[in-house]
Amino acid sequence: MMLQIPGVLGQDELSAIRSALDAADWTDGRETVGVQGAQVKRNEQLPDASPLKAELGRIVSAALERNPLFFAAAFPLRVLPPRFNRYQGGGTYGFHVDGSVMQIGRAAGGSLHVRSDVSCTVFLAEPDEYDGGELVIADTYGEHTVKLPAGDMVLYPSSSLHQVNPVTRGARLASFFWVQSMVRSEERRRLLFEMDTSIETLRRSGADAAAVLRLTGVYHNLLRSWAEV
Repeated sequence: MMLQIPGVLGQDELSAIRSALDAADWTDGRETVGVQGAQVKRNEQLPDASPLKAELGRIVSAALERNPLFFAAAFPLRVLPPRFNRYQGGGTYGFHVDGSVMQIGRAAGGSLHVRSDVSCTVFLAEPDEYDGGELVIADTYGEHTVKLPAGDMVLYPSSSLHQVNPVTRGARLASFFWVQSMVRSEERRRLLFEMDTSIETLRRSGADAAAVLRLTGVYHNLLRSWAEV
């Protein structure tokens, strides 16, 4: 399921992030990918060890925590700390599939990892600030092109083949991260999301309260059955 979520970041948050990124020290984005990804990746990123990356990542993470639509669609169990990238001067990232397992930090007795079930991109530049830079996501229905207003986010299955088109003018800025979902199956996440949004629509329409309650029980019992926590 591909889903666009509007207004994840507010104007004050966007302004703070943009001001910080304008003065940031960037590094070659190929430092964070494997051999295959390095062949098609041409962009810049904030270094993983950068204190600025951690500071800005906390702003994005806080925004996600108060966004009910993000939870309803992704069922986050673990979230890789947000990263930040910049595409300019022809920068691009050719078709690729995201890595399946990523290290998120250290835990007692070893490393802590996140399985990439859901990929997320929060756009930080307005579409008219740059040419190109569309996120292209391919699935069985074809290719879907995404270029959203600053502050909006798109999430999609990490198993999807996707690319970022070359940026021919200006700079494309974004935050990106991955989610390990409590519901591993993409099909089950989609069914639960559709049921949840339908229940909310019925509730707002004044539908029979007892029927809505029973349907809500079905939703939670399915989630209880499918969730891995």
